[in-house]
Amino acid sequence: MPEIIPGDKEFETIPSIKDKALRINLNENIYGTFAEIGAGQETVRNFFRAGGASGTIAKTISAYDKDFSDAIYGVEKDGRYVTESRLKKMLSHEINLIEERIVRENHPNKMFFAYANTVATIDFAKKYKGHGWVGIRFQSRPDEAYSEIILHIRFKETEAVLQQQTLGNLGVNLVYGAFYKHDQPRKLLRYLYDHIDQDKIEIDTINFSGPKFEEVDNRLMSLQLIKNGMTEAIIFGPDGNNILPARILYKKNVLALRGSFRPVTKVNIDMFEKSLDIFSKENRVDKNKTLTIFEITLSNLRAEGEIDEQDFMDRARLLCSLGYTVMISNFQEYYKLVEYFSNFTRARMGLTMGVNNLVDIFDEKYYRHLSGGILEAFGKLFFKDLKVYLYPMRNSDGSYITSDNLKVHPRMKELYKFFKYNGKVVDIEDFNPEVLNIFSREVLRMIENGEPGWEKMLPEGVSEIIKQKALFSCKTAEVTN
Repeated sequence: MPEIIPGDKEFETIPSIKDKALRINLNENIYGTFAEIGAGQETVRNFFRAGGASGTIAKTISAYDKDFSDAIYGVEKDGRYVTESRLKKMLSHEINLIEERIVRENHPNKMFFAYANTVATIDFAKKYKGHGWVGIRFQSRPDEAYSEIILHIRFKETEAVLQQQTLGNLGVNLVYGAFYKHDQPRKLLRYLYDHIDQDKIEIDTINFSGPKFEEVDNRLMSLQLIKNGMTEAIIFGPDGNNILPARILYKKNVLALRGSFRPVTKVNIDMFEKSLDIFSKENRVDKNKTLTIFEITLSNLRAEGEIDEQDFMDRARLLCSLGYTVMISNFQEYYKLVEYFSNFTRARMGLTMGVNNLVDIFDEKYYRHLSGGILEAFGKLFFKDLKVYLYPMRNSDGSYITSDNLKVHPRMKELYKFFKYNGKVVDIEDFNPEVLNIFSREVLRMIENGEPGWEKMLPEGVSEIIKQKALFSCKTAEVTN
């Protein structure tokens, strides 16, 4: 029986995996190739089992042996096989073969596609759960240029057979979504998890391209991954494009600055630059292998219970325009952020924060869900090779609050002293006192009310972008040619 789930406005019937495969097979105009290398061999099996596959499947290939794979798709410079580069070569090769071997004049109504995956499932020691790249290149009309959907997955199941079955279901959902839901990419994204529990697989990167997705903003689609519970964090490079977290974080020293950045101000930049200077001088920190990240938590993207996507776009655009790497996460607590980084690197880490943020870290209410409470959280946070770089706060009398005189809850004093005097908290001393009176919320209020003077509180070039794009409800938008 088909599964019934609540849709946006009414109950929707979700077809079974078999029904999806059968609908594809029975469409006489859909025709293509399945190429699955590594451990991903299950997708095409669903189409064969559904019946009627002879009119759909031009070829299925499993270049399981590495030498055969290299002979067909070429040798990767890094010698790896489970990569985006390998997947794209597979898609290009298979589409080119279809175009070469099938005469269009004899099949004027055919819509060609190539589905591919390159996957490594869990190892025998069960130390690495595995991951993979999955993609499809397809047409929605015979005379149309190809569109493409590429995604990266991380397995969570602990048995290879279960991972393969989950991948097979995901593959059917992707092929089905490409042909029947390409005009609704947000729904297509959700439907990738049809008949798959979210605790079985994580989709941490997705990119849409081609004529069917010209209006799709991949940054917003990545945000949907977090909103839908498909992943915990996404990363954008300075060019605004999605980056696979594992690729950019691997074996890197990481310095992260969390904030609302609504908008990014001179204070944020001073915090970043001064903490980076200290971090770069730490032992075993190679500046050439250091990644700096401006992180925004999901809770900071919410407005009246929902994520304000335009607000997100405004913040990300400004940070990327300044040349920074941006991370959007679902981590409210800092220890979860550190745990996430630890999945990809064992190098040194640093967290840049203001006084209020550090005081909040020592608030027990954030750790009541942990059986070990705040001690468990701090064990996860500080047992790593991590330091906190503390930016001071100025009092109304002109004095400064630093790590030496900040106040935590009386029950937390000894715990704070332990980490403080073990060198885990480092004061940023070479700060710029002239920017300490700048607060993002005050700048935002001035922008929204059209008050003058906010421009000088922001990094160079940011105010021009805000005005040109009318960001943050700016009332002084400029019209440019």
